[in-house]
Amino acid sequence: MIDLKILLPDKTFLKREVKKITAEAENGWFCLLPKHVDFTTSLTPGILMLTTPEGKDILLAIDEGILVKYGEKVIISTRNAIEGEDLGELKDRVEEIFIKTDEREKDAQTALSKLEADFVRSFLNLEAHE
Repeated sequence: MIDLKILLPDKTFLKREVKKITAEAENGWFCLLPKHVDFTTSLTPGILMLTTPEGKDILLAIDEGILVKYGEKVIISTRNAIEGEDLGELKDRVEEIFIKTDEREKDAQTALSKLEADFVRSFLNLEAHE
């Protein structure tokens, strides 16, 4: 079996034994089995498929990340991961999260624009008083 650990910036997302990992790197799809040679690659945003010892497939949507396999251990480090029962549910959950992320990014951009405008106004007022 493969001892898998998926790490997010603030927590361990998943820790479990699996018998197969299918993922996508920049140069295409690959599959890791327990006796696979030690391996390191960068992962592209997409679907990660895990097969449990019982033969059940688990689907995860992941952000870009890094995968390191050494011995029987695999560590995946990514900014975000979402688990879903099927591709349809996973797609819906990913879209929902991206919409929320886009809204937060827009709010942050608006706040930054206001700060920049206030800075320019203050600078112009300072020049006018000299």
